[in-house]
Amino acid sequence: MKSLPINEIVEKVTEKIYEQEPSLLQKFGERGKQKCTEDNHYHMKYLHTSYLLQNETVFSDYALWLNSLLTSRGMKTKHIIDNFILIEETLLELAGDVDEPSKSYLSYLQAANEVLQGAEKNDSITDEK
Repeated sequence: MKSLPINEIVEKVTEKIYEQEPSLLQKFGERGKQKCTEDNHYHMKYLHTSYLLQNETVFSDYALWLNSLLTSRGMKTKHIIDNFILIEETLLELAGDVDEPSKSYLSYLQAANEVLQGAEKNDSITDEK
């Protein structure tokens, strides 16, 4: 099993986020970009922990905790989902989906996004009331 290029994955994901949302740089500056990089390192650490424990719930629970933290600060669940999708795409691009831990990471990201999509639907129902 070869090790994943974590730093390269994080750098590419951060670049893609800022390419897709150039207004983020104006809104949050370089400090925001640094925080985005840090956040993506945390995402990768939680993916790795889930892999070591062979437990996707660890990452899904982290995603729900992260969602509650970030939405309380004005972000949308969609931002987290989009971030996780970018990690999936970058992981596939750089590591593929054949070997472990990449295969498991992709599974954990998809499971977390399903949980987040459920949370997003519940939030929109609550917002309508």
